[in-house]
Amino acid sequence: CRASNQELSTALMELNEIFDSTTANDLDLIYLKGIMESPAVFKRNTHEASLKEVHLSPVRENNVELLQEILRDLDPFKHRSNTAAELTSILTQPHFQSLLETHDSVASQVCDSPPSSPGDFVDHNTEDEYKHTYPPPDAIRMVGIRKVAGEHLGVTFKVEGGDLIIARILHGGMVDQQGLLHAGDIIKEVNGREVGRDPRVLQEELQAASGNIVLKILPSYHEAILPRQVFFKCHYDYDPANDNLIPCKEAGLRFETGDILQIVNQDDVNWWQARHVEGGSTGLIPSQTLEEKRKAFVKRDVELAPAGNLCTGVGGKKKKKIMYVTTKNAEFDRHEILLYEEVAKVPPFKRKTLIVIGAQGVGRRRLKNKLLLRDPLLFGTTIPYTSRKPKKGERESRMFAFTSRSKMETDIKNGRYLEHGEYEGNLYGIKTDSIQEVIEAGRICILDPNPQTLKVLRTSEFLPYVVFLQSPEFEVLKAINHSAVEAGVVTKTLTDEEMHRTCNESAKIQAAYGHYFDLTIVNDNLDETYRTVKAALETVSKNPQWVPVTWVF
Repeated sequence: CRASNQELSTALMELNEIFDSTTANDLDLIYLKGIMESPAVFKRNTHEASLKEVHLSPVRENNVELLQEILRDLDPFKHRSNTAAELTSILTQPHFQSLLETHDSVASQVCDSPPSSPGDFVDHNTEDEYKHTYPPPDAIRMVGIRKVAGEHLGVTFKVEGGDLIIARILHGGMVDQQGLLHAGDIIKEVNGREVGRDPRVLQEELQAASGNIVLKILPSYHEAILPRQVFFKCHYDYDPANDNLIPCKEAGLRFETGDILQIVNQDDVNWWQARHVEGGSTGLIPSQTLEEKRKAFVKRDVELAPAGNLCTGVGGKKKKKIMYVTTKNAEFDRHEILLYEEVAKVPPFKRKTLIVIGAQGVGRRRLKNKLLLRDPLLFGTTIPYTSRKPKKGERESRMFAFTSRSKMETDIKNGRYLEHGEYEGNLYGIKTDSIQEVIEAGRICILDPNPQTLKVLRTSEFLPYVVFLQSPEFEVLKAINHSAVEAGVVTKTLTDEEMHRTCNESAKIQAAYGHYFDLTIVNDNLDETYRTVKAALETVSKNPQWVPVTWVF
């Protein structure tokens, strides 16, 4: 039951008398007395009080002047009275004076009274119905922000239902650090002036403002959720200055292919909040969904020419087109849009395989043979399987591993081959088990497969390091081929048409599969390429690495 205001007043008088008693706990009495003296308690005791409109007004607006008068009156006594001296010391403290200055500043402003209680307009039978419709009397809040002109607040706005609402708060920004505003808060006034309904105008005004900014808001009371630690590797370049869709260009985050970003908020279906892992402020980036929509219907010029030789020793003009298992996915791969890849940072570890990718004629096999000859204890490779009969004088396990066609077809059907093809009625292929045999022997397995196999190889099972040998420009490629022929490294002089085909094929491979590459090298000097690859493998084995999150979880 509720006590009347008169009964509460009587109880307070009795509490004051109890303070002199030694049987009561002082802290308990102070706490109880504070609750009972609360205006809210008295207000709830009568129906009339609950219907009163609250008018907030300061007792006085010139407390700073009053303070100066008090100090002048105390001045004659501060040398004769310790009490006067102590009071003077308290009143002259900078914090105390700043408090009074702030009070006078707020008191001098004309502030609207908070909204009336729903009880003013409805009877008690419908009070519960309106309880969740109208905000409580104390819902309106004043939030003060101090900023420097040109400094971004880290907040964007939107118009919804005729109200200007905070759409998002950038993680780590000024507003986020203060914690006074939240997404969903409705902005009513800025520095005592009602806001318009154009978010861009408000954004520009706040960007140009400096000093103290006072916002009148209707809070959303949304519960904040701590962001999950998510890191993405970017596979395209982005500059917000060139993006006409971004809500606020100043809030955008620029990044380049290969950058690692921490994604701190993905609530917005179109715009994520992110920051660079090496530091910096948080900004907006296009979400995977938004960027896919922009790029989905852009034709990509990545129609790859027929694959080159599958196995060492297979060649010639009569060679058929070799069809790989992974060719089933080739058309899909060519139009796959990979914008962000979730990654995780792991301690140093040794890669299991070295994948060398490149167009025909860029020197993949020469690099592979150089690594195998120079470092036979570090590197190994697989022996291709074939269904053909051994030639006269051809020994098992030197160039090919020989098997029957029926056995090979069964293994292909069961998915035991990384890639396979047919040439002159005979099957050829690389068996997955043979890769594991090299790895289990403690060596890095070198492979120079068709690019389409990267999706199969780039897993935790093989832990590859992918090197793309990019074709040099046409004239450089021509000079390299001429030198190689003169040195006896190769026997065939390539035609201009063949070299143009190599340059074009290299560009298409990079466009279609570049997001899989760990290292890209223009192979214009084989010795230098060899040293670069060796140094790169050494680096990743001794330093923490960002790898696809699927390798870890």
